[in-house]
Amino acid sequence: MKTKRKDSPSEQRNKKKKEEKKSSGKVSNFEDMIAYVDENGMLSSTPPEIDPKKEEIKLEEIVIPTPKKEEEEPVILKGRVEFFNTSKGYGFIKDLSGTEKYFFHINNVLTEISEDDIVTFDLERGVKGMNAVNVSKA
Repeated sequence: MKTKRKDSPSEQRNKKKKEEKKSSGKVSNFEDMIAYVDENGMLSSTPPEIDPKKEEIKLEEIVIPTPKKEEEEPVILKGRVEFFNTSKGYGFIKDLSGTEKYFFHINNVLTEISEDDIVTFDLERGVKGMNAVNVSKA
């Protein structure tokens, strides 16, 4: 003959909670756990209403205007070869119109040059700043 064992206090509490849930009519299922986000970014427990007034926008119809870039005439700069190492193949040109110095490499030299020559050149952005390119004797 088996005797029925007595429930512990914690088991009695758990049973009581389960019975209260059943009697309250609240069902804990997936639908009760869903949260919705409205158009303002607020959480809501109700699904959003389908608004027929909203208009679909096609991606092809979106136009973002950008300002037209005006054609700039290339400015040919003049400078003096301040330093030129022929064995290593690089040098520096000091701009005649200012105090800027620009690095150049022998690959960007179009004619034979040497130190203290007056040269014309264009500028190109390099890794460490502006570099002189298309360097030729003036």
